[in-house]
Amino acid sequence: MINFLFYAAAFIVALGILITVHEFGHFWVARRLGIKVLRFSVGFGKPLWSRRVGADQMELAIGTFPLGGYVKMLDETEGEVPAKDVHRAFNRQKVWKRMAVVVAGPLFNFLFAILAYWAVNMAGVDGVKPVVGKVVPGSLAEQAGFQAGDKILSVDGKAVQSWDQPRLYLFQRALDQARIKMEVEDAQGQIQQRELNLSALPVRDVNASLLERGIGLIGYLPDPLPSIGAIEPGPAARAGMKVGDRMVAVDGQAVSSWDELVAAISKNAGHALRISVERDGVRQDFNVTPDAVEQDGKTIGRINIRPQFKDMPDEWKVKVRYGVVESFTEGARNTWAMSALTLQMLYHMLKLEVSPRNISGPITIAQYAGYSAKVGLNQFVLFLAVISISLGVLNLLPIPILDGGHLMYYIIEAIKGGPLSERILVFGQQVGIVILGGLIFLALYNDITRIFAPFFQ
Repeated sequence: MINFLFYAAAFIVALGILITVHEFGHFWVARRLGIKVLRFSVGFGKPLWSRRVGADQMELAIGTFPLGGYVKMLDETEGEVPAKDVHRAFNRQKVWKRMAVVVAGPLFNFLFAILAYWAVNMAGVDGVKPVVGKVVPGSLAEQAGFQAGDKILSVDGKAVQSWDQPRLYLFQRALDQARIKMEVEDAQGQIQQRELNLSALPVRDVNASLLERGIGLIGYLPDPLPSIGAIEPGPAARAGMKVGDRMVAVDGQAVSSWDELVAAISKNAGHALRISVERDGVRQDFNVTPDAVEQDGKTIGRINIRPQFKDMPDEWKVKVRYGVVESFTEGARNTWAMSALTLQMLYHMLKLEVSPRNISGPITIAQYAGYSAKVGLNQFVLFLAVISISLGVLNLLPIPILDGGHLMYYIIEAIKGGPLSERILVFGQQVGIVILGGLIFLALYNDITRIFAPFFQ
C-alpha cells in the first residue's frame, strides 16, 4: 500500500510538472503576441485553488483532477467578446500567430527535456565501466569478434565512458539496420576494431533489452545471489514466488548459490519441484514445475526468474559528467535523438514491424515514476525528460484535437487562404477522439496485461 501511494504521488508530481510546462508554453507565447488569456489551469474540474492576477484579472487555478490542464484564451467561437477586446481574441489573430501559440506547448516540452538533460549531465550520471562481461554464444556480438574483457572505447567515433552511454545511439542504428564500428581495448591491452552488422537484426527485436538480447553484449555484473531480482510470466510467478525471495532448498537439498539453484532447476524440466524460500524471515514452500526449453541442443528446465546481485564494487563505478556548454549540447542531442526514435518506433508500429505492446499507459508510467524517484533525483529528472519528449512528439502528431491537428488545420488555412468549414472541423474532432481513445485503450490494455499476465500463464 505504501509503495502504491508513493508511486501515485510520484506520478502526480511528474504529470503536474510536465503539464504545467506544456501549458505554460501556450500561455507565454499567447501573452507575448497580445492574445488575452482568461484562465491558466493545472488540472481539470472544480478549482481547489484560484487567484486573479494582472491587469486582465486572469485566473490562475489548480483543478480537482491533476491528469491534465489547459489555457483558456479569449475566443469569439466560445462566447461573446466585448468590442474593446475583439482585437485580442485568439480567433481574430493572423494564422502565423495561432500556429505559434499551438506549437509552443510541445516546444516547451522539448526545451524542458534539454534543460533536464543539461542539469543531470552537469551533476553527473552514475554508471558502470564499459567492459564486456559476457558475450552470448551465436549472437551478433560473437560474430563481430567481441570477447569478455573488451573495454568499449568508442562507437562510430564517439567516445564511450559508461556501459549505458551508447544505448540510445545503438537503438537508432538498429532501426536503420546499419553497420556500427566500435573501437575496443581487449583484455591484453591491445586496441581492436569490431564491426556490428545490425542489418541482420529483425526490427521486432529492437526493444529495451537490445544490447543484451538483440546484440548479445552483457556488461560486467557482480556475483549473483541466490535471491530473485526479477520475475517474468512463467512457473515461478504462477506458483506465487516474488522478487526478494531468497532460495533455501530445492526438494529438500540446500542451495547456497545461484549456480546451485540453476543446476537443480535445469535438470528437472517438466518435473514438479518443492522450492523453499525465505521471505521476510519466514520460510515458505512452493510447488513449481519448470518449463522445458531448448538451449544449445539440450532440453533444460526454466522457471523465468533472474538473480539479485551483490553491490557493484567501487572500482567498477564511473560518473559521467560534462561541462556547462557540453552538457547543454548533449542535452539537445539526446532530445533530438529521443524525438526521432519515438517517431521511428511509431512508424514501425504502423508497419506492424514492432509490437504495439511497447506502448505504455499511465500505470506503467506511474511505476517508472515511483521507481526513478526511489533511485534518486537524477533518475527522476531523466524520467521527466523522456516523458516530456514523448508528450511533445505525441502532441505534434497530425491528429485532430491535439496540437498537431490544430497546426495541420492552420497550415491548410494558410495555403487555401481561408479556414476550413465547420462541418470538416467537427468531423475531424470526432476522428481525433476515436484515434486518441483507441491509443488510450491500447495503452491501458498493455498496462493491465503486464500486471496480470503472470496469473494466467
